[in-house]
Amino acid sequence: MPVPQVDSVAALSSDLFYDIIRRLDGASLARASCACADFRSIVREEKLWENVCQSLWPSTKRDDVRNLISSIGGFRKFFADCFTLIVNKDVPLVQLDMNFLYSEEWMEDGYYGDVDELGVSPSDFISIVDMRFKDKTIYSKVIWGIADSDGDHSWFYNCPFQVDLLRFSNGDGDHEGEVTLSPADGLPLISSIEKERKDGTLWRELRDGTKLSWIVVNKRLKQAANLANWFPLGGQRHWPTDRDFLIRFGSILPAKDILPCQVAECIIVMKFKVDIGGDGEEGHTFLKLTELSMQLEDMGGAHLNGRNSLLVLREALNCRRSRNYSEVLESCHLYSKAQSEMKEEKMRSENRIDRLFILSGIAAFISFWCYVL
Repeated sequence: MPVPQVDSVAALSSDLFYDIIRRLDGASLARASCACADFRSIVREEKLWENVCQSLWPSTKRDDVRNLISSIGGFRKFFADCFTLIVNKDVPLVQLDMNFLYSEEWMEDGYYGDVDELGVSPSDFISIVDMRFKDKTIYSKVIWGIADSDGDHSWFYNCPFQVDLLRFSNGDGDHEGEVTLSPADGLPLISSIEKERKDGTLWRELRDGTKLSWIVVNKRLKQAANLANWFPLGGQRHWPTDRDFLIRFGSILPAKDILPCQVAECIIVMKFKVDIGGDGEEGHTFLKLTELSMQLEDMGGAHLNGRNSLLVLREALNCRRSRNYSEVLESCHLYSKAQSEMKEEKMRSENRIDRLFILSGIAAFISFWCYVL
């Protein structure tokens, strides 16, 4: 049967165009818009981007989240803001400054200004969180506002900032029960925790198979950003106990004119408890999610308070983005290097001060006995 030839892409019907394009993922959809004018006109269809976002972030299927995304510019803009990764390479050089080294002095109102002039409120932020294991969604949650920020804002502004999803319940019914992983989800079977300590099979499967998206939306500014960057940046197995696994996600955020070090680290911690049960040589293996939290730290390792965290989160919404994950790793490497140099410089400074006090004490002791004799 002869196949009819098509002289140009334009000869194809728009329905066939749409049927082809709707099967693409978000990145391919964006590239298709650059192919030709016909593709570009179809790719502008908001329904296509809504389907892409819902397949990537199941939380966006909720009616309240769909209305939120529509109010901040639509699903196409939401995908462009949240699929790309936060990259911040503007890590300053370490300088020996006592205000820089001792972060407890950073809280002074004289440096940060008046609390009432923030221009940002905890109720402006919405967290949209989706967790995957081997491309299967195992946890989704949406939090409107920031937990524990109601009532007296002065308490929230001055206390360490942390958002703990498992502790917070908003009554929406999304995964309110326990979140567990089992061999049915793709976990390998292990016979004992001692065997896992030796080969680390379970740890590698968990680390390599877990992806996390933690999107923060500011409904007042109509902006959004993904703080988790999808892939783990590190972790620890068998810590703090033999049956605990910790995976760390996050990103390096700009903090210009907010912190003296000009940068902050967003740390998202995911903890699992290992449970081995069943009879026989090979036991059944389960992992229970015990913590999923987000906090911000300065370069000295101190937790930021609520006030400064809100300011940093607002700045993060305007941060540079990239689809290249190697740039994210480079940004984290630059931050870790500067952080290590700062700690070394702080230790050298403290050692110099200690030696100075010792020499001063010796000089005072000698002067005293010279005076007595």
